[in-house]
Amino acid sequence: MDKHEVAFNDLIAQDLKIEPRDWMPEKYRKNLIRQVSQHAHSEIIGMQPEGNWLLRAPSLRAKQVLLAKIQDEAGHGLYLYSVAETLGISRQELVQQLHEGKAKYSSIFNYPTLTWADMGAVGWLVDGAAIVNQVSLQRTSYGPYARSMVRICKEESFHQRQGFEIMVQMAKGTPEQKEMAQDALNRFWEPSLMMFGPHDADSAHSSQSMKWKIKRESNDYLRQKFIDRTVPQIEFLGLTVPDANCKWNEETGHYDHSPFNWDEFWNVVEGNGPCNAERLEHHKKAQSDNAWVREAAYAYAQKTDISAVAQ
Repeated sequence: MDKHEVAFNDLIAQDLKIEPRDWMPEKYRKNLIRQVSQHAHSEIIGMQPEGNWLLRAPSLRAKQVLLAKIQDEAGHGLYLYSVAETLGISRQELVQQLHEGKAKYSSIFNYPTLTWADMGAVGWLVDGAAIVNQVSLQRTSYGPYARSMVRICKEESFHQRQGFEIMVQMAKGTPEQKEMAQDALNRFWEPSLMMFGPHDADSAHSSQSMKWKIKRESNDYLRQKFIDRTVPQIEFLGLTVPDANCKWNEETGHYDHSPFNWDEFWNVVEGNGPCNAERLEHHKKAQSDNAWVREAAYAYAQKTDISAVAQ
């Protein structure tokens, strides 16, 4: 073990941050690029199912709140792409990897948003699951990633409250609205639990990520934490947990739950979900259609730099 690796391991052991100019193992860098890029892609792709409802939201206030949320997610994607760039990879490369299927994004965004209640379920469950996962990432070992998560978590908390507000309105509304809320919960419950990734024993990266403190808590621990936090909220809404085996266990101090349909999870991850092709094609089209904006911005930046030097 050379002196650089010793110094790196000492920083990890002391719970200090690795910064972009610090020496790091190549596998650490690649592991971070994989995780951060997946996080960034998820924020950007996640705007699509919400954009589907932007013009159909039931009130002006609902439109304003949803638009603010979508804008936040665009910002989150930009923060995270910037974090990845500190690891020596360009944004162009990151987008190309996404388009070529070499990079993934969260499987949850490959499900359609069929009703306005789905906007509630996405904000409450999906962003709620994101908060549970991302709060621990504020202590991740890579400095730029940890710092980016501070603001992201604050804004995700707003998103979760926005979603829960919609679910309260629907669940306490007419019988038809409550039925719509239950339907949204039924469809998004298990996919939300799968957002935490496969079981720890089946995760290809979790063990090493935990050793390097890129991840601070395991997939199964975070998933159980989310279940324990969310089931009482479901009961408050007067809705039914879409799992007949979900019951409080006095001995463990946690809610028991049924096994997941992991075949469904891996099928979506492999690109065969209800909206995989649609989401990716939409992103490719947006990237192509708006190329002129990036070119104009680049040309203006070059012109400005030249003018500054000439003066």
